[in-house]
Amino acid sequence: MTNERVGYIQSIQGNMITVHFEEDVLQNEVGYVICGKEKLMAEVIRISDNTAYMQVFEDTKGVKVGDRIEFSLTMLSVKLGPGLLGQVYDGLQNPLPELAKKFGFFLPRGIQLDALNSGAKWHFFPLIKTGKKTVSSAEPLGYVQEGIFKHYIMVPFDLTGEYSVEKIASEGDYTIKDTIAILRDSRGNNIKVGMAFDWPIKIPIKAYRQKLTPKEPLTTKIRIIDTFFPVAKGGTYCIPGPFGAGKTVLQQLTSRYADVDVVILAACGERAGEVVETLRKFPELNDPRTGKSLMERTIIICNTSSMPVAARDASVYTAATLGEYYRQMGLNVLLLADSTSRWAQAMREVSGRLEEIPGEEAYPAYLESRIAEFYERSGLVELFLGEKGSLTIGGTVSPAGGNFDEPVTQATLKVVGAFHGLSRDRANARRFPSIDPLESWSRYPSFIAPEVIKDAREMLIKGNEVGQMMKVIGEEGTSMDDFIIYLKAEFLDSVYLQQNGFDKVDAATGLARQEYVFGKIYSVLNKKLNFDTKDNARKAFHALRQLFVDWNYKEWESQEFKEQERKIEEFLDTQMSAEDKGR
Repeated sequence: MTNERVGYIQSIQGNMITVHFEEDVLQNEVGYVICGKEKLMAEVIRISDNTAYMQVFEDTKGVKVGDRIEFSLTMLSVKLGPGLLGQVYDGLQNPLPELAKKFGFFLPRGIQLDALNSGAKWHFFPLIKTGKKTVSSAEPLGYVQEGIFKHYIMVPFDLTGEYSVEKIASEGDYTIKDTIAILRDSRGNNIKVGMAFDWPIKIPIKAYRQKLTPKEPLTTKIRIIDTFFPVAKGGTYCIPGPFGAGKTVLQQLTSRYADVDVVILAACGERAGEVVETLRKFPELNDPRTGKSLMERTIIICNTSSMPVAARDASVYTAATLGEYYRQMGLNVLLLADSTSRWAQAMREVSGRLEEIPGEEAYPAYLESRIAEFYERSGLVELFLGEKGSLTIGGTVSPAGGNFDEPVTQATLKVVGAFHGLSRDRANARRFPSIDPLESWSRYPSFIAPEVIKDAREMLIKGNEVGQMMKVIGEEGTSMDDFIIYLKAEFLDSVYLQQNGFDKVDAATGLARQEYVFGKIYSVLNKKLNFDTKDNARKAFHALRQLFVDWNYKEWESQEFKEQERKIEEFLDTQMSAEDKGR
């Protein structure tokens, strides 16, 4: 950092400062506000002639007009390397547990800690030999074992072109600061490569051969999602819903049971209480794969609504960059952003301080493009060596009053591949997940035949129509055929669309079981029934519903599972068929 690359504050508005500078300044460059002995981190978000508009990632109390700014000549970046898994960071990749150990509950401003433990030893296994003719960006030089994964040490993504390998470290223990390879470029310059390197968070990582169309289903083991509104590996989806509709529990179940390797949680502006609950619960959750803590393959980016707005804005980009990094290793990554509404509100606040022309509900006019850019960082990619990796992005949206017509929800719906809308009425009725089967949709194919899904959804739609009609004219004014349709729709909803998230069996349903059970349910939906009274019809369906609910709690293909299935078959053959004959 040179003395010439400085600027001076011209005006201050909250976390936004206007800075006059003489030397060249980069867009998204990091600068430091010199406030006494404190150096407050800030980012350039707009440049006009010799004026830079910067957002400060700290409280600006005590900062004065005329204070000096030192520019770093580096963009806002994160550190990529072994040791990321299991960490809890803020939006600027400061490790929060380390900050708490060092400073207690009240964190001083102007403090930046190393994102990775520079003293930790990693056992390195080389994959190439000295003298290899050429390597290129993102090509693995070797790997270290990080938990259950091989963490590949790659040629840094910003090294373009081809390089010869002058030296590669032998197998052994090294820190992230040690040189593990020396590469030579076409001009004869030697470049030292370590285990970690920096990457700007606003620039997507594109060190892959090609981006593929997501088609393979991402198994979440949540029946209503996998069967009716599936998500593809490398795809996108959103979960809008009002406060208290079950977003957090749904997020935790998805994190625990989804068929992914790495989970990244971006708590970008949620209430502190909800974030604390997540931080407490996740270390207690067991990973079904290993039986160990789920945190061993999870990264949490934590910025509550009480933290600085600018850091909240950066948190989603930090999370996306870490997700892209692990995707480069051929892993399947799931990024859950909770909630993108708070991120959009941070954008709105920054836009207001920049005095930009507001769009709908005072959100910036570029809201849609920013949301699209974030979700576009997802994808299924083919890497240079032929492996495939995926980054699936799911964002929760918290519209005020559950109004899905507000700008953030509508902008999100234009770019995502699946919409899992949470319903206040279903949440109040204790139906979990509270995903509305009539409002939600997905552009990705289900593992169940599309015509079968179409029939089941039509049954739900007709059943809802009959239910609404019954509220007006009563059960007495409803025909028997319509009443049976209503009972069938309620049966499907109760035994398949709902799950007990706290039961060790029913909380997660594999695809084989989903397909098998749904086949049984579909046969009931297609069964022609002729009950003599509505009371008998109701009693029969209530009894059948209880049999299926009990079936959901039996281990897949266990003896108890088969015994419960026998009871269901017996009931269908005797009770339901008997009514079918008019007895």
